[in-house]
Amino acid sequence: MKQNRRTVRIEWGDCDAAGIVYYPRYFEMFDASTSYLIEAASGLRKRDVVARYGLVGWPMVDTQAKFSKPATFGDDIDIVSEFVELGRSSFKIHHRVFHGDELAIEAWETRVLVATDPLKPGRLRSAPIPPELLAQFQG
Repeated sequence: MKQNRRTVRIEWGDCDAAGIVYYPRYFEMFDASTSYLIEAASGLRKRDVVARYGLVGWPMVDTQAKFSKPATFGDDIDIVSEFVELGRSSFKIHHRVFHGDELAIEAWETRVLVATDPLKPGRLRSAPIPPELLAQFQG
């Protein structure tokens, strides 16, 4: 399935008092990496995917991570994100963070496409992955 790789430089504000990346910052990086993966697959930025398909977004409904090696201020890390499972409206992504040649973190997240519910104003509902996007996610 489709994957995307990006390099991220660790900034001072990413780090905690111990001088290593504060773990919630990785989840922010994974969130951005998911959007970059969808952009790489579809050729559309997040705002354009949302507008074209009448979506609100793709919130995370489940996540887990395994941390093996820390990163510190000034380090460059590579995040490889890949679709690993596609459902009717959900998709699962595997993120691998490399610090040099070493695997530093593995994370998984499940997300669901959502749109506004026309029958219940102000509420959201899951939205099926459009066939065109499904084909692009499969690569």
